[in-house]
Amino acid sequence: MTRLLQFTSLAKAMPEKRPPTERRRDFGEIYGEFDPAQAQQQASRCSQCGIPYCQVHCPLGNNIPDWLMLTAEGRLQEAYEAAAATNSMPEICGRICPQDRLCEGNCVIEKGFASVSIGAIEKYITETAFAQGWVAPPQPSRERPQSVGIIGAGPAGLAAAEQLRRRGYQVHVYDRYDRVGGLLVYGIPNFKLEKQVVARRHALLEQGGIRFHLNTAVGADVSLAELRRRHDALLIATGVYQAREMTCPGVGLGNVVPALAYLTAANRKELGDAVPDFDSGALDARGKDVVVVGGGDTAMDCVRTAIRQGARAVRCLYRRDRKNMPGSQREVQHAEEEGVEFVWLAAPEALLGEGVVRQVRAHRMHLGIADAGGRQVPQPLPGSHFELPADLVIAALGFDPEDLPRLFGAPELKLGRWGTLEIDQRSMMTALDGVFAAGDIVRGASLVVWGIRDGRDAAEQMHRYLQAKAAAASVAAAE
Repeated sequence: MTRLLQFTSLAKAMPEKRPPTERRRDFGEIYGEFDPAQAQQQASRCSQCGIPYCQVHCPLGNNIPDWLMLTAEGRLQEAYEAAAATNSMPEICGRICPQDRLCEGNCVIEKGFASVSIGAIEKYITETAFAQGWVAPPQPSRERPQSVGIIGAGPAGLAAAEQLRRRGYQVHVYDRYDRVGGLLVYGIPNFKLEKQVVARRHALLEQGGIRFHLNTAVGADVSLAELRRRHDALLIATGVYQAREMTCPGVGLGNVVPALAYLTAANRKELGDAVPDFDSGALDARGKDVVVVGGGDTAMDCVRTAIRQGARAVRCLYRRDRKNMPGSQREVQHAEEEGVEFVWLAAPEALLGEGVVRQVRAHRMHLGIADAGGRQVPQPLPGSHFELPADLVIAALGFDPEDLPRLFGAPELKLGRWGTLEIDQRSMMTALDGVFAAGDIVRGASLVVWGIRDGRDAAEQMHRYLQAKAAAASVAAAE
């Protein structure tokens, strides 16, 4: 049996990372995979601590120490079963979770010894499980007559669909796009998550009996009222897609685009779709000076995509410093290796050009007094203007929810302060009976792992609701 607590004698290692000169030429994932010996050795670094902060700081509460121990002992099928017990998509979380901010960032051995390579080991476990045929479609022990509708085929919707199908419900998923996955497919580039990984999970869910209704926009192709008539319960898991806009002069110039439009075009091009805006050059960074405004993970996806498209230069303009950047520091490092220039403590003042953008006039910032949340507020430095060449400006300032009561023709749905759907925090039900909501449409733009957590929680609450509804119907019939 492999000994654990090897962190004192064994250095942290990651799978082989492709060199920047190679990976900037294509959209393939940048990391390889551990071989069995490497995975076993790296898993053996776990200290099996009494209070596993990696698990505490995982939104899903994944049993990380357990599957690390099982991997170290070579018991990979059991390791996969432990990983899948709490996570509907471990193969995706192992690739795109910001482990440096979550599990690995809270590993108790990190100081002085470096954390365990949790994400890479999770990816190894799940890829081994798929290769060995251990990953099975959801298989209910019995079928239930009740029907459930889920609006949105993103992480929250898919996680809920899987859990409800395992309980035997007849699950129908509606999505306005032509592929399952939401932002997993159209928002996240291939170099972080190759699309066949999502397609593989989609195929498993279909094999398990979940029915997908794609190219179906609720509010246009079918009404919310109609879905309520079709199903015994509904889940709204649409995510948030409405881009926040820059407010400086010149935002109406050509070649100033929101991040999601840019990333969607790039992903569709990689998928082989016809993308007129890309082919016309409007959303293609090739040969251009590109400026991305923002500092989150979406901004990192944009700058690294522009590099791969062959941009002349790519700069990221962010109003705070590196330490206060909300995006993953690991992603920042990858971007720097690939040739992205970061312009810290700077914000756009105006976009300049005639018809199309040609320059970004920016000013330097300094971090002032902290706000109520404890974060220092950026303030412009007088007389600090400078200009950057820009043939393409991408606004990556975050996302807001669409007005779902208007879009769905359901004014009974209540919105919170930030435009997200209001739900009962215990039951996860909206103001409409039998209509639940989960994921970013409730939480606001957040991480995929939180979407999965919310979807699984919503499935549990929907099950309780449906059971109570069935029991009440049974009593009424007996009387």
